[in-house]
Amino acid sequence: MAKYTEPDYENSALLTIDTQNDFSLKDAICEIKGTYDDVIPNMVKILKRFREKSKPIIHIIRLYKEDGSNVDICRKKKVEDGLKVVAPNSEGAELVKELKPNEVKLDAKRLLSGEIQELASNEFVIYKPRWGAFYKTPLEDFLQKKGITTLVFTGCNFPNCPRTSIYEASERGFRLIVIEDAISGIYGKGLKN
Repeated sequence: MAKYTEPDYENSALLTIDTQNDFSLKDAICEIKGTYDDVIPNMVKILKRFREKSKPIIHIIRLYKEDGSNVDICRKKKVEDGLKVVAPNSEGAELVKELKPNEVKLDAKRLLSGEIQELASNEFVIYKPRWGAFYKTPLEDFLQKKGITTLVFTGCNFPNCPRTSIYEASERGFRLIVIEDAISGIYGKGLKN
């Protein structure tokens, strides 16, 4: 591995992406198959290690306003027509319970305003308005202030949000670790590109 891409574990943070009830649970409205049974158990193990080491954990989430005003164009019409998916303050928008450090609920108002919500010591939530975790979010500034150089990626539906976030992190010079068995929807060709 090149000296510029080799992971710096001492200065690493874990990202979980879109691992919310509406995307991750069995029979959820927008279930991504394989997330709950195959990926969540592996994410739980990784979260446990990061918590034990007091390393930063950032849960990146989506929230779709009922009027569709903040929804990406591929789902906008469905939300405008009444699809309730990751709606602010809904149970579907919450992180999957197995991943949460406690019973604290997401504060949709704060998150939608661009604030970072602290769930527990060194564990945070950031709302993203599109697929990428860095697009119009405070994530990059937050990571830089903490001295983070390496990002460990886990989450839901690799072809969309995790992959986009990985590209964005690479563009910003972060070292990357992709935990293959902790991201749903991952496929071989996608990993090689």
